[in-house]
Amino acid sequence: MTTNVRRRRSLAKAEGRQALGFATPALAGLAVFTVVPVVLSIVMSFFDWPTFGEKTFIGIDNYIRLFTSSPDFWPALRNTAVFTILYVPLNVGLSLVLAMALAPRIRGRGALRVLFFIPVVTPMVANVLVWKMLLQPQGLFNGAAESWFGVTLPNFLADPQWAMIMVVVMSVWQGVGYNMLIFSAALEQLPESVMEAARIDGASGLRMQLGIVIPMISPAIFFATIMTMITALQVFVQPQLLTGGGPGNATQPLVQFIYNQGFKFQELGLAAAGAWILFALIIVITALQFGAQKKWVHYEH
Repeated sequence: MTTNVRRRRSLAKAEGRQALGFATPALAGLAVFTVVPVVLSIVMSFFDWPTFGEKTFIGIDNYIRLFTSSPDFWPALRNTAVFTILYVPLNVGLSLVLAMALAPRIRGRGALRVLFFIPVVTPMVANVLVWKMLLQPQGLFNGAAESWFGVTLPNFLADPQWAMIMVVVMSVWQGVGYNMLIFSAALEQLPESVMEAARIDGASGLRMQLGIVIPMISPAIFFATIMTMITALQVFVQPQLLTGGGPGNATQPLVQFIYNQGFKFQELGLAAAGAWILFALIIVITALQFGAQKKWVHYEH
């Protein structure tokens, strides 16, 4: 008996060493590319940390500077809020409508789903270049408006009032297919017995959608809202490539502000402080969403 116990312990130790050996590359990558940079960014946020030169400890001065004297921080925070407020409801709402429209077993719905999903898997640079050509004064939109209606459209990307709207429209077009597939998968899993019982009770049309379908797929809506919100707060590529943050700083979001501070102005400490403010903002908003889910998200168990 004692011999068997020893053998089991020896085998368990050998298996543990083998498992650790297999996991070591992944753990090393996690430490080098995630844990160490996160810790270093915390340290950097309390220093005057130029790319080259002497590093000086300044405490929370970087955070104070961002909130009190940085000319672009508050506009960047405002732009991020505007983009998020516009983008999240449009993305989630349009995705839900498309998923419901394609839920019935109509001919060609698979091809339509693929069509709406293509922008999601297309490289962002290609998407932005296409939209940039469409929105330019010599682009397709303005050319069609002048030819058909004799109307000259504004320079969308150079107008402060239109630039952010175009960034949002392009972003919704690019990302709506992802949430559409999530909602489509949720709709496919609805129990037919419940749906049939609702039909027998007289539910149909809008009443069926609002009273039965949406509450039953509310976990999927919650998940999509959380992920879309986090994505919106971290928006960078669309305004960076479409407008460069302009005109002026009208479309510069917080992530682009952080990028500029770190890599354009070489103030890594200030950029790190801005990144941690963004992190705190995401955590707070996500926590509020999780707290509010109890009032509208319905789980089976």
